[in-house]
Amino acid sequence: MNRRDLVKMTAATCALWACGGPVGAAEFKSTRADAVDLTPEKWREILTPQEYSVLRDAGTERAFTGDLWDDHEDAVFVCAGCGLPLFDSKAKFDSGTGWPSFWEPIAKDAVADRVDTSLGVVRTESLCARCGGHLGHVFRDGPKPTFLRYCINSVSLDKVPRAQASGLGAVQLGGVGGSTP
Repeated sequence: MNRRDLVKMTAATCALWACGGPVGAAEFKSTRADAVDLTPEKWREILTPQEYSVLRDAGTERAFTGDLWDDHEDAVFVCAGCGLPLFDSKAKFDSGTGWPSFWEPIAKDAVADRVDTSLGVVRTESLCARCGGHLGHVFRDGPKPTFLRYCINSVSLDKVPRAQASGLGAVQLGGVGGSTP
């Protein structure tokens, strides 16, 4: 590689990093009537450090380390931040990636998507549509019928056994066991 090519590549990389990447969940503005919009300080009070890192700073847990990637119980998975039902175990599948994977959200208005270019490639970031918490990413290599793979961090979800899932959806900050605003 000559010097000119190196300069072009460096300039392109700098432009990509300056313009792209997740902007952070704190900048997400939900259009839902039940939107949850808290300050970073309030989120730090509610969430564990690992939950804050993933949900609010768009972090990622290491593959095969989360408690839900190999979970096969009949359940509903809710946002660990606000308690919104996000995914159903009936749409969960083993993707072999080490993260919980789903072929569709529980409802069309549960998960929001936005462009993420933080790694120098274009990906689709998945967010909780109510609180803007970073969940993971969605890819177009999943199974039928949607061919989608929502690759989600375990720490961004709380599991609620189906027998206890009736009435889910009320704002429950800090997940299922958290306090309401």
